[in-house]
Amino acid sequence: MSSFVLHNAPQSTCSQRVRYALHAKGIDFEEHKLDLFSGDQLKPEYLAINPNGVVPALVHDGTPVIDSAVILEYLEDILPGTAHMRPEDPRETAKLRAMMRFIDEVPTPAIRVPSYNLAFLPHFQAMSEADFQALCDSKPLRREFLMKMGRTGFPKQDMDEALGRLTRGVERMARWLEESGGPWILGEDISLADVAIMPVIVRMDDINLGGIWQDYPAIGAWLERIRLTEPFPETYYHGSLLTEKYPHLAALRNERMAEA
Repeated sequence: MSSFVLHNAPQSTCSQRVRYALHAKGIDFEEHKLDLFSGDQLKPEYLAINPNGVVPALVHDGTPVIDSAVILEYLEDILPGTAHMRPEDPRETAKLRAMMRFIDEVPTPAIRVPSYNLAFLPHFQAMSEADFQALCDSKPLRREFLMKMGRTGFPKQDMDEALGRLTRGVERMARWLEESGGPWILGEDISLADVAIMPVIVRMDDINLGGIWQDYPAIGAWLERIRLTEPFPETYYHGSLLTEKYPHLAALRNERMAEA
């Protein structure tokens, strides 16, 4: 049995970060796929691993490590010589961590709003009001987020705010790439900053928000480049993209692409 066990969900952006890092470092791990709509993340056995009731959680030799950003750093701590993605210079490491903080504060939470409205909302609309309230109340970390969405979706004001935050994320990323000279956010080598923002950019492209970086071709080039890396297809196996999971979303994407 592998000493690494990853509890995650295919479409979870935070799970995708960790899968990429594990594959990049060549770590043999056992993957437990949780069905989030079935509430696997809220079952007692999973809450014993991650009391926040969200994915991912990595169990290493029986010890749980939770929060995707923490897991990325943990993997660097225990395997610094394999696919090294954190600078040696403490000043560069501080820069990296500041970038990751921005990514986790601005674009990462913002992508959840259009994701829920465009992909997940029909699931919640099919629930009764009582069942939806019970679901919200069962969420240790995301109760208020779901309550704000409700069964009618996030209003235009929230969508506009999320798109504004995503735009700021893209602008900041483009600036990082320009300042480092590329091809990656910190320069010649891929870093944890690239891994951290990767699922946001991939998700934006998947749900037809790639037009946000039309004035920043470096973002599109970065996306093409990371798709060519060896861990990418292992990370994004079939079913990891929302358009692969939800036919209505794939149809909407195809319709918009045809109009463009």
